[in-house]
Amino acid sequence: MKLLQRFFTWITFSLLLALLPGLAFSQTQQPLNGIIFNNKTMNRAAQVSVTNLRHHSIVFSSDIGTFSIAAALGDTLLFTKAGFTSQKLVAGIQRDMMVYMVPALELESVIVKGKTRKQEQQEVMDTYRSKGIYYNGKPPALSFLSSPLTGVYELFGKEPGRARHFAAQMKRENEQTEVNKRYTFDLVKRITQLPDEDVKPFMLAYNPPYPEILKWNDYELIQFINTSFAGYKQAKRLPKLNSLTEKEKPVNQ
Repeated sequence: MKLLQRFFTWITFSLLLALLPGLAFSQTQQPLNGIIFNNKTMNRAAQVSVTNLRHHSIVFSSDIGTFSIAAALGDTLLFTKAGFTSQKLVAGIQRDMMVYMVPALELESVIVKGKTRKQEQQEVMDTYRSKGIYYNGKPPALSFLSSPLTGVYELFGKEPGRARHFAAQMKRENEQTEVNKRYTFDLVKRITQLPDEDVKPFMLAYNPPYPEILKWNDYELIQFINTSFAGYKQAKRLPKLNSLTEKEKPVNQ
């Protein structure tokens, strides 16, 4: 009987020794490499966002569709790119992965009767121009010679002033629209892991400058979000001004 017990003890111990490397591997992040293809054309897909949902790390596929990301066994990887259906794949023992992105279905074009925001803006500006009261803040040089009053009115009149104000507002609105195409709620939430109710205030407080975002690639945009988020967390740790004021008040004798 004792011999049998020793035998089972030895078998159990041997199994544990055999399983330990696998258990350690499953908990350790190792580089996982892969290639991403367009499932329809079989061309390699560049600039695909690859997110490790457990560890919240993000990388992008290269111009030739390759990527490398740290992942442990069982980690879920999310693959996203505009124009393609998002995919989730689980990291296995194999450290090489082939990913096939499926193009999103394109809806048949329909006739839209409503005007776009840009069309509405253009109509307003065309109305100002048709009245001869707006030249984008730069009236023709000859306007002062042919009609001095028209030139002076363009510079100082109330109606041209409104036109210039509308043009400036239109410019800001259109620039923010371009920023919003890349600086999205989903991207910010995925990187910062903020609750839904905190994402919008964060985005308003840390809005990327329009000229810069035109030049940034995806990696640079993510760096901006990470840097901004570090400042955001630091600011939240600071004591509120009113609480400091209360502490500094002299105690009445």
